[in-house]
Amino acid sequence: MARVKPFDLVKLFAALADPTRLRLLNLMNGREVCVCYFVEILKQGQPKISRHLAYLRRAGIVEARREGKWMHYRIERPDDARAASILDVTLKSLETDRNMKADLERLGQACCEPQSFVTLYAAPIPVTL
Repeated sequence: MARVKPFDLVKLFAALADPTRLRLLNLMNGREVCVCYFVEILKQGQPKISRHLAYLRRAGIVEARREGKWMHYRIERPDDARAASILDVTLKSLETDRNMKADLERLGQACCEPQSFVTLYAAPIPVTL
């Protein structure tokens, strides 16, 4: 019988220990988002955003899919109950943070008025999960 590798809680806590990664998780909470929106809202370069997203993927809490030239990211809730609980509490705590709310407002603006954001021209609108 193959032994299942336990979820790496150290990687999870390390992933959650960065403000940019928390902002990314906040923006993905309940939706799938194209990387171009992260770049626009966080005002950081695409390579830096991609490195943070790769870190979250290695931690086992984010999944990605490609659609043409666009990369879409979403939160993947871990099967491990401890890890899932930690992620749930973290996401819940972000809901009351003033800066996280501002990011979500910018995401809402970008989705409703993508023409106002030059970098988002023809970008796919985030999908609610």
